[in-house]
Amino acid sequence: MPVRLLAPDVAACIAAGEVIERPASVVKELVENALDAGAKAIAIEVLGGGVRLLRVADDGGGIPADEVELAFQRHATSKISRAEDLDAIATLGFRGEALPSIAAVAEVAMLTRAAGTEGGTYVLLQDGHVAERGMRACAPGTVVTVRNLFRNLPARLKFLKSDTAEAHRIVHLVTQYAMAYPEVRFTLQVEGRPAFSSTGSGDAREALARAFDAQTAAALLEVAPGDGPVRVSGHVSPPSLSRASRTAISFFVNRRWVQSRMLTAALEQGYEGMLMTGRRPLAAVHVHLPLEDVDVNVHPTKAEVRFLREGEVFAAVRDAVRQALLRQAPVQSAALPANAASTPPPAMARPFIPKDTHAPMPSSPPASRDAPASPPPTQPWMTLPILRPLGQVANTYVIAEGPDGVYLIDQHAAHERVLFERLREQRRCKAVETQGLLEPATVELSPLQEQTLQSHREELEAFGFALEPFGERTYLLRSVPAAVKASAPVETLREVLELLGQEMPVQREDRVAFSLACHGAIRAGKVLLREEMDELLRLLEQAEQPHTCPHGRPTMVHLSAADLERQFGRR
Repeated sequence: MPVRLLAPDVAACIAAGEVIERPASVVKELVENALDAGAKAIAIEVLGGGVRLLRVADDGGGIPADEVELAFQRHATSKISRAEDLDAIATLGFRGEALPSIAAVAEVAMLTRAAGTEGGTYVLLQDGHVAERGMRACAPGTVVTVRNLFRNLPARLKFLKSDTAEAHRIVHLVTQYAMAYPEVRFTLQVEGRPAFSSTGSGDAREALARAFDAQTAAALLEVAPGDGPVRVSGHVSPPSLSRASRTAISFFVNRRWVQSRMLTAALEQGYEGMLMTGRRPLAAVHVHLPLEDVDVNVHPTKAEVRFLREGEVFAAVRDAVRQALLRQAPVQSAALPANAASTPPPAMARPFIPKDTHAPMPSSPPASRDAPASPPPTQPWMTLPILRPLGQVANTYVIAEGPDGVYLIDQHAAHERVLFERLREQRRCKAVETQGLLEPATVELSPLQEQTLQSHREELEAFGFALEPFGERTYLLRSVPAAVKASAPVETLREVLELLGQEMPVQREDRVAFSLACHGAIRAGKVLLREEMDELLRLLEQAEQPHTCPHGRPTMVHLSAADLERQFGRR
């Protein structure tokens, strides 16, 4: 085929594909333009998941009448003028690609009025070209209305998720900017119903309460900014508050919401030794550094950044988080990991070990340490021998005698396995046992949690949760699965909503059952009666896979008679 120039409309669609991936991409670009224009109030409206209609209105500086059409030309921008300006980007947008990219894949109308002018300018663009222009009365600021997104790109439409899933992404995006800019008032309507709002008071914790919920926001620990060139601030959760995924972790670099594996790794290293394996913290962390030390021009949507001194940023985030935890939260150990900060943390009076934890117990004495544990069998149908309970160790491990030696059973892991298989079978038979609460629990949900609730109400009911509306983003929880302890029904519901909100339809039900089993299982530190120990062992013997918990941890360790004789020098 001969080499030739692409037609302008084809080139425009290709360029738009780099910037506009889905409806949330449009919202991101328009919200960033509004923030760059100095807006103090931003209202977003969504219909049909954002495909049918997206409207973003702000009270910012507006666009002068003679610049409106120019703003829809590719690479037209008011934010940079020289190549040297790329070395220190101070605005969220700067490429001049947002408006022309949106106009290339949708019908776009703009009504804008610049500060100090009497009337507003209205333009309508179809297929990237101005189809209508005029003067209209309007308040200062800008309103951009996007209709029929990807109407000329059906191939792009088929890759979008459901309207609910696309709206979920928009809710998530708006909450991020509300946390980054607590002084700006955000409102979001989805299908005519309020989905999110923030006050714009400037109080960071108040913005967190709107993004999460009041109870969670109150529990977060403040990260105090330091004095170095890399200043880290924000809020992180205490070790007692965690999630099953990283969806509640947000990073803002010079107030720009970014995705960064490096920053996530630094945050999690700050929690090293404090969180159970597989658990993730909640965090809204701000990283401030000189503009020339960060490159924001490495990704078309500006979602990723590159740091000039990556190691310095990593250490600053890790140490700031670690110090916040050591100062404000009880921890299991005061010692920093070997690869953490060189400056030792403040000494703790004594290590803190929560009563309800999966933390490993202190090491066994030398006589037992070298005893090999029997590997878990590979055949799930292998049954356990009949075991006779003898007692407990540290109120965490059941000691039992079997035909060939001694077994140490992790009471929590064993009960998790029993409950998981019971829940899975009940769910398969559509007969999950429920437990009504004596008093309904009031639950305030975050915007994302409420969207998930609306989308997965049938699945929640199938697992035994019964909820009814009780005000704005508030519900009454009246019943829970019988396997769940009544002492923590709200916490369990939040975790289930988080799991249901993840895009993992294949294993979603099993992971929900994992969560319910974990919450309902006997905890470490609980004293068990002999009858309770015997009942746990009988149930474990009937399990399909009794040797591991649903997360893969062993439920027991076997010390054979031969091992005992060897340790005591009898052979």
